[in-house]
Amino acid sequence: MRRSFFIISLVLSVIYSCNENDKIEEEISKINVDFKVSRFDLQFAEAKPGDLAELKRRYPYLFPQQFPDSIWVAKLNDTIQKELSDEVLKSFPDFSEQEAGLIALFQHIKYYFPQVPVPNVVTLTSDVQYDTRVVLTDTLLLLGLDNYLGAQHHFYEQIPKYVAADLDKKYLVSDVASAYTNKVVPRSKDRSFLAQMIYYGKQLYLKDKLMPSVPDAVIMGYSQDEFDWAIANEEPMWRNFIEQEHLYSTDRELAARFLDPAPFSKFGLELIDNESPGRVGRYIGWQIVRAFMDRNQVTVQELLGIPEEEIFKKSNFKPQK
Repeated sequence: MRRSFFIISLVLSVIYSCNENDKIEEEISKINVDFKVSRFDLQFAEAKPGDLAELKRRYPYLFPQQFPDSIWVAKLNDTIQKELSDEVLKSFPDFSEQEAGLIALFQHIKYYFPQVPVPNVVTLTSDVQYDTRVVLTDTLLLLGLDNYLGAQHHFYEQIPKYVAADLDKKYLVSDVASAYTNKVVPRSKDRSFLAQMIYYGKQLYLKDKLMPSVPDAVIMGYSQDEFDWAIANEEPMWRNFIEQEHLYSTDRELAARFLDPAPFSKFGLELIDNESPGRVGRYIGWQIVRAFMDRNQVTVQELLGIPEEEIFKKSNFKPQK
């Protein structure tokens, strides 16, 4: 009898949660966001030297004053720049799909953080500066489209494969969401490995709320195979962290092994290391935050200010087996 009651309660809870989420999404869909997409990459590609003055007037932040016009004229005629522009045009003949994704993202940001301004979007080429492929300020969002041509593109042949894997248009809106979470999730003062995992877990949980229709693998920046590996190995990873006494360690090397971008995570076990994706500590942190939010009546905004140790203790986290 008790088991039947538990199952019924669980089903009703799931139904209620789905209904609440549907109501929230319906409310979010009605939020008006006003922003403009400017294809500077196309305008620069089509420009002649005589057009420079107008481009500099419209986009002064893209033309540092210390550089004379001769630099920009040379760039207009540069063969590598022309190839960059051509390849971007092939991949992004229009920006409608990405714009729709950004509209949905900005609507969710405005729902959870009404005070955050919506920036205008400017697309450009950046000489494949993938470390700064998204630049976000209060009023501007700069997107280097030459960083989203697909992992196998010949521009990326000299880039490590684990980095090039993320240089795909399917990650573009997710990268913008990451730029927002970096701004609104306060950096943890606790330097333990556990606290750092949960700090990144907060970011991923927030990204999930901002992009609820996007697959978890994309939110994580993984391929689907990598994400499936993380799910299948959640329990042995967690056991390893406990057995090796990593959780409360402040050894900075743990960040390089399990939190920072890397071709694989470094457990010191050859078989696991060869199969694992990088950043698995962030994945575990995300699951801890999810467990906490499932068990506690806390808003997304409140979550961001809760200490990581409190989140862990109240999460009753149990890894999937």
